[in-house]
Amino acid sequence: MQLTFYGATREVTGSCYWLQVGRQRLLIECGLIQGTPRHERHNREPFPFAPATLDAVVLTHAHLDHSGRLPLLLDQGFEGPIYTHPATADLCRILWEDAGNLNGQEAIWENRKRERKGLPPVTPLYTRETARLMQAQFRPLEYSRPEAIFPGVTLTLRDAGHILGSAIVELALRKEEGTRFRLVFSGDLGHRGAPILRDPEPVRQADLVVLESTYGDRCHRPWDRTWQELGEILTQARYSQGNILIPAFSIGRTQELLYVFKRHFQAWGLEHWLIFLDSPLAIKATAVYRRHRRLYDAPARARWAQEGDLFDLPNLRVCRDTDDSRRINQFRSGAIILAGSGMCTGGRIKQHFKHQIWREHTHVIITGFQAQGTLGRALVDGARYIRLWGETIQVKAQIHTIGGLSAHADQDGLVDWYGQIAGHPPVALVHGEPAAMMALAERLQQDYQTQVIQPTFGECLDLAHPISPRPNYED
Repeated sequence: MQLTFYGATREVTGSCYWLQVGRQRLLIECGLIQGTPRHERHNREPFPFAPATLDAVVLTHAHLDHSGRLPLLLDQGFEGPIYTHPATADLCRILWEDAGNLNGQEAIWENRKRERKGLPPVTPLYTRETARLMQAQFRPLEYSRPEAIFPGVTLTLRDAGHILGSAIVELALRKEEGTRFRLVFSGDLGHRGAPILRDPEPVRQADLVVLESTYGDRCHRPWDRTWQELGEILTQARYSQGNILIPAFSIGRTQELLYVFKRHFQAWGLEHWLIFLDSPLAIKATAVYRRHRRLYDAPARARWAQEGDLFDLPNLRVCRDTDDSRRINQFRSGAIILAGSGMCTGGRIKQHFKHQIWREHTHVIITGFQAQGTLGRALVDGARYIRLWGETIQVKAQIHTIGGLSAHADQDGLVDWYGQIAGHPPVALVHGEPAAMMALAERLQQDYQTQVIQPTFGECLDLAHPISPRPNYED
């Protein structure tokens, strides 16, 4: 029984883990590497394993840093099932087709530049057609229903509370000679008390936990203070007569914002704004959220029963095509614009930045994690100039970062979730930047005397033998 780490090692994106149990080969996650163009070029490199030899894939949730390279497996011979929650399968269908379409457009733009330079053309990372074909391989699995996916391998999904359909993965492993091992992947754990979804479900037993560490070095502010801060920004922006730009992740963050806007509609004076949802992907994702209401927490289900649609507002304008999007920039004030992408690496938010971020009355609200090398991270770090399509643009807008809105568990949430596992087993930290991993490792060792490792890319653990702690080190 061997586990090899092929992604999200000392960085946040590109989750990918190879598990071999006897003759069975299983991949957990296959995410896109996101960040700078230099980082994203790694997505085109060959996999460090043979996709055609894979027997199955297990997917924790739909976000592209966990699912975005799965269509590449199809082109390289993978024919097995993809086990995931039904809501994750629904979200992947729209995410992958959108990504395939963007890949095609980016290849066209890149080839125009390469042709002028006399360089050979590039092909899309994968196409919309490949994304559609990959969908046939989904094998939906509900929460808390153990499934024997192979002889000696039983899979159980638990609610992770991160986005709709997100899952904690439990794998009960048994080799022919009787060796047993319970392996748990946290996936991305949700932020306790977040709107709409339930809190992460506890896991009681494990021999090894592969634990995310995105916010392993900090704690979120309480929800009541987060809502107070957001309301104050909206009020400030209203009196300064500017627009508000919110780069929002199409899945999860957009639906949460629409939900809290409806809850605080009058208290925050939202009737004085026009609210634009400028993301075709977010529009489709919101429809998926509407279909899976049984996954909501008790307050959200009660609100739906009493008030109806949680995401509908009287002044909401849905922008499906590019002409609708362009017309938004005619408004010099009074507009709240929710647009993708969440880290400002693409999507329509960049067009709105081009037209409005140089205006001093504009407000930009950052509502989620911004990876190193992204435009969103540059804004959070105080960049006064940004580059968009070869043009340098001054940043005069007021940049607000609301960390309390994160869909990820903070340090307290991660430690408390882990603390419910009997015996406090060894932990492999993934999906975090080095400083966050180090802080979380120290907290786990202090609170529970946990054996903690921080795997490097390509590192292999032999699960049939005890996992020994070793010194942490920087690359």
